[in-house]
Amino acid sequence: MPRFSVIVPAYEVQAYLHACLESVLTQSYPDLEVIAVDDRSPDACGEIIDEFARRDARVRPVHLPENGGLGPARNAGLARATGDYLVFLDGDDTLAPDALRAIADRLEETGDPDVLVYDYTRTFWSGETVRNQAAAQLTEQGPAPFRLADRPGLLRLLMVAWNKAYKREFVEREALAFPPGYYEDTPWTFPALMAAESLATLDRVCVHYRQRRRGNILGTTSRRHFDVFEQYDRVFAYLERHPELACWRPVLFRRMVDHLIVVFSRRDRLPREARAEFLRKARAYYRRYRVPGGPGGTGGTGGRVPLRHALVRWGLHRTYRALRLASAAHRRTGKLAARLLRAVRAGGLRLHYRFQRCLPLRADRAVFSAAGDRGHGCDPGALEEAFRALAPHIRTTWVARPGHRHPAPGAAPRVSPDTAAYFTALARSKYLVDDADLDRRLVKRPGQILVRAGHGTPLRHRGLDLQERPAAARDTDFAALLRGVDTWDYVLSANRHSTLTFERVFPGAYTTLEYGAPRNDVFQRATPADVARLRELFGVPGDAVAVLYAPTCRDHRRTQGPALDVERVARRLGRRFVVLLRAHPRHTGPLPRGARIIDVTGHPSVEDVCLASDVLVTDYSSIMFDYANLDRPIVVHAADWEAFEASSGAYFDLRDAPPGPVVRSEDELIEVFAAGRWHDARSARLRLAFRERFCPYDDGRAAERVVRHVVLGERGADLPPVVPLAERRPVPSAAAPARAPQTTVPQPAGPLTVTDSL
Repeated sequence: MPRFSVIVPAYEVQAYLHACLESVLTQSYPDLEVIAVDDRSPDACGEIIDEFARRDARVRPVHLPENGGLGPARNAGLARATGDYLVFLDGDDTLAPDALRAIADRLEETGDPDVLVYDYTRTFWSGETVRNQAAAQLTEQGPAPFRLADRPGLLRLLMVAWNKAYKREFVEREALAFPPGYYEDTPWTFPALMAAESLATLDRVCVHYRQRRRGNILGTTSRRHFDVFEQYDRVFAYLERHPELACWRPVLFRRMVDHLIVVFSRRDRLPREARAEFLRKARAYYRRYRVPGGPGGTGGTGGRVPLRHALVRWGLHRTYRALRLASAAHRRTGKLAARLLRAVRAGGLRLHYRFQRCLPLRADRAVFSAAGDRGHGCDPGALEEAFRALAPHIRTTWVARPGHRHPAPGAAPRVSPDTAAYFTALARSKYLVDDADLDRRLVKRPGQILVRAGHGTPLRHRGLDLQERPAAARDTDFAALLRGVDTWDYVLSANRHSTLTFERVFPGAYTTLEYGAPRNDVFQRATPADVARLRELFGVPGDAVAVLYAPTCRDHRRTQGPALDVERVARRLGRRFVVLLRAHPRHTGPLPRGARIIDVTGHPSVEDVCLASDVLVTDYSSIMFDYANLDRPIVVHAADWEAFEASSGAYFDLRDAPPGPVVRSEDELIEVFAAGRWHDARSARLRLAFRERFCPYDDGRAAERVVRHVVLGERGADLPPVVPLAERRPVPSAAAPARAPQTTVPQPAGPLTVTDSL
């Protein structure tokens, strides 16, 4: 008897069925059977199913003599299922990697409930992925298993069969079955949730729900969408047969009305001539199933009646259309007026900027910008603090959006981009400090000094070198890039490698200040109390080893996401480890979730995140050059180095000079932690050589040296001497490596080889 019976109905999905079945058969949890049902499909679905059955004995093909639709096809699979749990998967959808293992683990944790509800993402033909908007209902916090009365919010989820695992004994006991029709999931899912004596949730994406450009059944214009009425008749008939569930009638009434409104409002579902008829029938169903005596006609739930419910209640078809047309006209008028106002405002700001450039420069003013307009942080943030400490006569101003969550410290004012105050600051401040293009409209005046931060030690290609890497260059305007370079007076560099690279790929007349990275000063100044405070802020348990996972983007990929299955890694590492996930800004789609995963992507300071962690896991992100200053372990996950180098370019082979162990797969990564190789003597030697090469000046006084040179005019021996690497004392991590338990990490199956240095 297998643990899972995965039931896959197939009808006219030949283009997607291979991917669907492969996603099941390649799961890391192999204890399953696949019941693939050919619903008399006119295409090659039946042949594809037979091909998979010949390749893998776990595939059990079923060929129906007649096409009956999705519901009867699923019933045919149910009749042949032998697994402990039933999992449904449509033939054009796929299971996420390691989904069944995560489901099996959660079932075991929660005592084998009747139903386990898990999450999904919508995967569009364009490559875009969007996570379920109601995912908050799937939190694993709180007791489990539970009854629906404890978590009624589960009824707000999409009413489909394929986002749940069902105990087969429960399905047989309740005699659950799918009816025919378009909306067959409705009279299956509601009874399953209401009748279940035990429920549990899994806050993890387990299904990729394909959004097809054409051919989706629910996106087909037809009168068959009237089927939704018959399906709700079945739902309320189920309530009649089970009076103990009558308390759910008001909730089901509201869900029915919302569902009818969705069907009516989608232009691609109902034929135009049938829309009025559909609304009349919806009005009849509103009156049929409304709970008598409900205040305000809300079906016994109290409160005000939503406008859309009132339109259904009274069958106001023409009123509904009139409101939609009025709303559309209002939006169009508003957009036109907004465009006109923006044009007038932009013209006024241009004139204001020209006028301000005619006025004298203010030698006591400095403007700072980090990552465009994100506010205080990174190298400009460290320099701004040094300006205030060493040159207090200079008034500092930050460029930041109004809603930025990380305001400038002290009394430094902020100006929003594209405002009169912003252009005044650009035109009249003597010092301009940024780490990205401050503003393409900037006209640099004589006497102004622009300090450009290097934005990290380069591993991937930068500047003019991107001309040979179209995937990485994207739409870079190289002429505009060089015009920007011509405005630079000083460029900050952390090491000789950065200096030589920047001066070649950003050719200009600027002066390179090879003084270290100001943003890394905090690593030498922070105290153990600061580390403890940050760990408490992020919710890191006191005795946990915090693994910071910070991947970079992949220029050769259309969509961006972590290369590791973070949920699986966190689960395999064990309960003494937590993962601080720092996704790249270009990340697309939902982020992994889990009890031992802490999302720190939105935190404004990457330095804070580094201080709170005990070890860094990254691929090719420049964060490794900064993190090395903490002298904490680093593990490099280089699974696709060749593809990265081909698309983005690399200035050196990271595998030849890594800051720690180099692994090629998730299992190798887990083995490195299981064996303690992430913080052994070899790891320390690699890290020391890496620090000697890339961290020669990061002694905590880089920002001071820059300000003394640029503002105070000090040179050479007048500048603070560099503290030798052996004499630096960066703040230690909260969880010393010796405290990391070596026996809690399960060993992966099969022999593994780990390359520390290739």
